[in-house]
Amino acid sequence: MNAYIAGVFGASGLPDDVSAVNAARIGYLRRYGATLLGMVRHHNVQSADFLQAAHLFDNLESMLRTETGLHRSLKALPGRKILLTNAPRVYSQDVLRHFGLQKHFTQHIPIESMVVHGRLQPKPSRALLRKLLAELKTPAHRCVLVEDTLANLKAAKTLGMRTVWITGYLLNGLPSAIEMARKRPSYVDLKIQSIGQLLKTWPRLN
Repeated sequence: MNAYIAGVFGASGLPDDVSAVNAARIGYLRRYGATLLGMVRHHNVQSADFLQAAHLFDNLESMLRTETGLHRSLKALPGRKILLTNAPRVYSQDVLRHFGLQKHFTQHIPIESMVVHGRLQPKPSRALLRKLLAELKTPAHRCVLVEDTLANLKAAKTLGMRTVWITGYLLNGLPSAIEMARKRPSYVDLKIQSIGQLLKTWPRLN
């Protein structure tokens, strides 16, 4: 992603050093919920080009890790499971396929499908979540959003959804160590380290 942003900035005569690129990536993420939206709105990039370039890896499989017993945990969790991801379809399908997780999800909604009123509106868009709830014909209080990103959980809570903050992978991801150290925010119903822990604490959400 940084390499793509640097290329766009360089071609436009903008600073393309590491600090400028990181500032843009993180700034757009915080402002819009997805770096992609900032690049589209302010730098006229094509979303498909950005998504493809930002998710190209020489050996994706060597980078992937998962928790022990994930299949058992997903199988044991009650209810329909929907993968709602701000990652593109091809990338997220590759990850699902690598771990053999497809069978656990009744739906897979990648970022390309997050269109509301003709506009791309990925998480944490409340309009997106409202549209999903309407399509599912399910009351918000019967839905649980499991996320590692607090902004997405905050949006879901305002609609009445139950929220689970999974923090076990944050040290290697975009959220900062400061966010990791925070106490559970009021809009988070449950803070967990893993899906296995969610299975053990699920009754607390009911």
